[in-house]
Amino acid sequence: MRYMMLVTADESVELGEEAGNAVTEAAAKWVAEMDGRGVRVQGNRLCPTSDATTVRVRDGEVLLLDGPFAETKEQIAGYDIIECADLDEAIEVAAKHPVARYGAIEVRPFWD
Repeated sequence: MRYMMLVTADESVELGEEAGNAVTEAAAKWVAEMDGRGVRVQGNRLCPTSDATTVRVRDGEVLLLDGPFAETKEQIAGYDIIECADLDEAIEVAAKHPVARYGAIEVRPFWD
């Protein structure tokens, strides 16, 4: 079954150079492990919410807003599409992601 992992973190939290480098290194190891297992289909980091544009159409008019679609403490920092046997495996994969230690990973199945 295919799942979307939404990797979320609070952009206002600064990890510092050493901690940031450690997360980057841990993320590269996570990617290598999941690619090696054949679980990870695709994934990438996203630019900060300051680069986001929200598009809505109301009464035929296109409305543009700078920033993310919702005001939340944690923002979507990246995503991964994973192929797992079941939700238990998807949770195991998400729990190994380094951002789960200071942010959150939302795991959501795709429609069949």
